[in-house]
Amino acid sequence: MKNSVSINRRHFLQAGLLGSTALAAANLPQTLLAGATKPERDPCDGLKLGMASYTLRNFGLDEAIAMTKQAGVKYISLKEVHLPLKSTLAQRQETREAIQAAGLVLISGGVIYMKNNEAEVQNDFEYARDTGMPTIVCSPDIDALDLVESMVKKYDLRIAIHNHGPDNKQYPSPRDVMRLVKNRDPRMGVCMDVGHTVRIGEDPVAVIEECAVRLYDFHMKDVTAPTKQGKATEVGRGVIDIVAVLRSLVKLKYAGHLGLEYEAHADAPMPGIIESYAYIRGVLAAI
Repeated sequence: MKNSVSINRRHFLQAGLLGSTALAAANLPQTLLAGATKPERDPCDGLKLGMASYTLRNFGLDEAIAMTKQAGVKYISLKEVHLPLKSTLAQRQETREAIQAAGLVLISGGVIYMKNNEAEVQNDFEYARDTGMPTIVCSPDIDALDLVESMVKKYDLRIAIHNHGPDNKQYPSPRDVMRLVKNRDPRMGVCMDVGHTVRIGEDPVAVIEECAVRLYDFHMKDVTAPTKQGKATEVGRGVIDIVAVLRSLVKLKYAGHLGLEYEAHADAPMPGIIESYAYIRGVLAAI
C-alpha cells in the first residue's frame, strides 16, 4: 500500500511539473508558439488556483507578489501583514495597482478577525472595497454577526467565515459556520480550511457537499494526522485525500478561490509551495 501511494504521488508530481512547464511556455511570444497545439482543457479544471498570502507572511508585499508569480498562479488572497487594516486609501489603491500590474487577481483578503465594534467592522469592509476584494475571509465573533450582516448589505461584499479546527470554540468546523449563516444574507458563507476540517476528524468531501451553496473560499493544505496534533506539510505528503477533495470541487464547479495556505517553513516556503502546486496540478490533470 505504501509503495502504491508513493507511485501515485510521484505520478501526480510529474504531471504537475509538466503542467508548470506548459504554463511557462504560455508566457512566450506568440511568434515562437506559432503552430503549437492549444491545450484541450483548462489545466485547473475551472478552479481558481491561487495563493493565500499568509503563506508568505515573513516577506514583504513586493516579495509576496513575485513569489506568487514564480509559483505560476493567477489569484491571491491578501493577509493584512501585506497591507495593514489601518492603511490609508492611497496605500490600498497602491497595493491594488501593484497586484494588477503584476498580472494577478486580488480575489479575497483575510483572515480578518472581527469584534462587535461598528467602527472597526466598517473599516474592514472599506478596506476590502478600496482594494477591490470581492470577498472577505473572516472570523467574526458570534455576537458580531448581526453587525457583519448589515455591512454585507451596505457594501455588497461577500464574507467567507473561516473554520479554525479543534482549538477554536466558535467555528471549529465549516458546519458550524453553515449553521449560523444559513438563514442570513446569501452573501454570508464559508471559507473551508481543509486542514482544520480534517484535524477535527471530519470527512472533507462530505463537508464540501454540505457547504456547497455557500462555499466562497477554500484554504488548500495538507496535514500529518487527522487529529489536533496534525501539523502542516506539503500537499500530497499528508493524510488528506487530496484527489477526493479536488474531484469534489471540480464536480461542484466550485467558483471561489482555491488558495494554497502552506504554513510550514515560513522563512523558506518556495520549495514546499512549488511541490504543493505541482501535486495539485498533477491531480487535476488526472481526474
